[in-house]
Amino acid sequence: MKKLEAWWRPVLVLAIVFAGWWFVAAQEYVPNYLVPTPSQVWETMTGQWDFLMRNSLVTLWETVVGFVLAGLIGLGTAVLIAYSRTMEKALYPIVLFAQVIPKIAIAPLLIVWFGFGLTPKIILAVLIAFFPVVISGVAGLRSTDPELLDLSSTMGASPWQTFRKIRFPNALPHLMAGLKVAVTLAVVGAVVGEFVGATEGLGYVLLVANGNLDAPMLFADLFLMSAIGIVLFILVEVAEALLIPWHASRRSGVPLTTS
Repeated sequence: MKKLEAWWRPVLVLAIVFAGWWFVAAQEYVPNYLVPTPSQVWETMTGQWDFLMRNSLVTLWETVVGFVLAGLIGLGTAVLIAYSRTMEKALYPIVLFAQVIPKIAIAPLLIVWFGFGLTPKIILAVLIAFFPVVISGVAGLRSTDPELLDLSSTMGASPWQTFRKIRFPNALPHLMAGLKVAVTLAVVGAVVGEFVGATEGLGYVLLVANGNLDAPMLFADLFLMSAIGIVLFILVEVAEALLIPWHASRRSGVPLTTS
């Protein structure tokens, strides 16, 4: 019953959006070469399924590898920043500088350096997904109660034991929030890389469909991109539920807002 209460609102909103889309396209208030009907998109997806799946798997692979690398590198960077004031002063400006650079601007450079293969797309996914992991990791590691750290020190715990038993579990809620943001950004990074230089992937399909004014293919491609992001987000949510079932955000019936 609670699951039904959680899902009926977004399902209703999606149904309204879908009905509005169908009505506008069916009545041709907007030409079908700009906004196709749902049936046209469905026919394209079923008719070109093998082609779309092949390119979806390429983008999925780039996204997953980029996300995993961003998570590992981001967590390692967060640990260095949280544990060392020197490393914070050395790394934080570089992390911020890497974040504010428009990624689409460096994508051509990555193509020149690494060619048209998967490598530049994965690097771009890492660069885009890296920042939220670092920020959330640092915030989580620094949110540990100082009294717990003092108690751990007085009981003779090593730095590694303190990290494994206290700091890291305490940082997990923050870190998982950052990973949920990062996994959706990794999709963006992979697709942006495919925009600049690729012969496969959903970004490449999107460019071809746009150049050919193939609106049904374009819409089908966008739906598959969204599906990849949503599925990966749900997987991170499942991991969060398994790793931190004790946290307030995972307990049923605990309000997260005051309204």
